[in-house]
Amino acid sequence: MDIRFTAKARRGMVALTVAAGLALGVAGCGGGGDDDKKPESTASAPKSEGSDPSPQEGQSDDVQAELKGSSGLMLQITTAQRDSGGFVTVNGTLTNDSAKSVTVPMLLRGDETEVIAHGRSLGGATLVDSKEKKRYYVLRDTEGRPLTTTGLTTLKSGEKLPVFMQFPAPPSTTTDVSLQLPTFSSATIKISG
Repeated sequence: MDIRFTAKARRGMVALTVAAGLALGVAGCGGGGDDDKKPESTASAPKSEGSDPSPQEGQSDDVQAELKGSSGLMLQITTAQRDSGGFVTVNGTLTNDSAKSVTVPMLLRGDETEVIAHGRSLGGATLVDSKEKKRYYVLRDTEGRPLTTTGLTTLKSGEKLPVFMQFPAPPSTTTDVSLQLPTFSSATIKISG
C-alpha cells in the first residue's frame, strides 16, 4: 500500500475520531436547564445530515476577518487554531444580512466529485499560504466527506449559523494565510497555536 495513501487515511481517521469525540463531549454536557426555553436562533439544516459545530468550543467573540458573499451572506472568522495533530480548525459564523431568506449556494461545496456527493457544505474553502506558495484544501474523511459544517440549506433573514472548516496545517513558521471560499471575498487570517 502506498505510504502517502496510508498517511492520508490515518489522518482522516484521526480527524474523524476527534470530531466524534467532540460531538459526544458536547452531547454529554447538556444539563438540567429550563426545558421551556427555546433557542434564540435555529439552523435550517437537518440535524441528521449536518455535522455538529462542536470544534467551536473555544471560539472567541472577536472577529478576525469578514468575508462578504452573494445574496447578503457574510462569513465572520473568529479563530484559526493549529493543533498538535497537524490540523488547522477555522471557526466562524455564517450570517444572512439580507432582508429575506437566502439559500446557501451549492458553489460553496466546491467542485470535487467526492465532496459533491455529500451535499451542501463549505468543502470548497481553501487556505492559501503565499509565503510557501501552497494551497490547502478542506480535509476529507475516509468516505470523502469534508471536515466542515455540512447540511447547509436556507438561512432566514438575520439568522446566524456557527461553522467550522479543518485544513492540513501549514508549516509552523506560517501564521498568516488567505481564506478563500467560492462566491465570497477572500481575507487574510492569523493562525494561532
